[in-house]
Amino acid sequence: QPRALAICDAEELSGERCMLSTRSQLKAVIARYAARGLAPVVATELEFFIFAPNPEPLYPFVPPTGLDGRREQGHSAFSVSSNNGLRPFFAEVYACMAALGLPRDTVMHEMGVSQFEINLLHGDPLLLADQTFLFKHLLKEVALKHGLIVVCMAKPLAHTAGSSMHLHQSVVATDSGVNVFSGADGQPTDTFRHFIAGQQACMADFTALFAPNVNSYQRLCQPYASPNNACWSYDNRAAGLRIPSSAAAARRVENRLPGADANPYLAIAASLAAGLHGIEQKLEPTPPMQGAIEVPEELSLPCTLHAALERLKSSQLAKELFGHEFIEGYIASKTLELTSFFDEITPWERRVLAAQV
Repeated sequence: QPRALAICDAEELSGERCMLSTRSQLKAVIARYAARGLAPVVATELEFFIFAPNPEPLYPFVPPTGLDGRREQGHSAFSVSSNNGLRPFFAEVYACMAALGLPRDTVMHEMGVSQFEINLLHGDPLLLADQTFLFKHLLKEVALKHGLIVVCMAKPLAHTAGSSMHLHQSVVATDSGVNVFSGADGQPTDTFRHFIAGQQACMADFTALFAPNVNSYQRLCQPYASPNNACWSYDNRAAGLRIPSSAAAARRVENRLPGADANPYLAIAASLAAGLHGIEQKLEPTPPMQGAIEVPEELSLPCTLHAALERLKSSQLAKELFGHEFIEGYIASKTLELTSFFDEITPWERRVLAAQV
């Protein structure tokens, strides 16, 4: 049956914005840019896995059976026929995206088994956050109709790539629409450097906002183009901050830390707030990394949710940018989830430790 879905803002009874609302937090960050005559522009790249139904969580996910009667074995990244076995599913996804007004850019098979990526067209950050939220909901609903499940965990399968939600960010002047990351001569501007430096300065403090679950760190600690660092580089996917090759008018900063499991409102708000912090404070970035990246200690990031929450808890900057109420509430919520995780004994513990200790 058809159903309606409304995206709403949360307010206190007094009419003031609810500090615990991630959508409200994003709107506040955008307003801070507007006060400086600036408007951020964002695009999201959402990766996801398509699996057969998995009614028993103790069993690993398996790829679905395609139209040819076979299960995908992987090695299909960027193949022109990689989604042929799931053609009816994707046809309905595209139709639903058109009906919802979700403009798609690129569709491709990613590195993992039955892993795909669909990119949304760049635009206003709040609109892109709404679209990303709707898109994830759409994927899961269409999958159910086709006897499939879509999983947006950061790392649903061992020994393969995880799923990210890379953020492409630029900033334009509100009066002209010109990208302030590039000067009239086409060269990078001071604003561009300051934006990168702000991202670097905040990334460790904000890791728990980009990687919000225990499983998030399975993705970040594996060598599948999921960098766990605050380095920046030109077109190097081993860096946490990548500057893609582009024309000067399209110069942008790609934040590669957020996983597909991140809240799009919060991840975009945190990334843009970090960049604005660098602009306001006129921070300077480290030299760009090239080739194989050896991460200096000061640019390394937390490797567990517990460590990330401790870093966030001690961050005065995070409390200044998002408010004490939000940061404390977020940490309390994630601490409850972490406690729940440790309430369970994993198969690895039974398999390995029972015989060895």
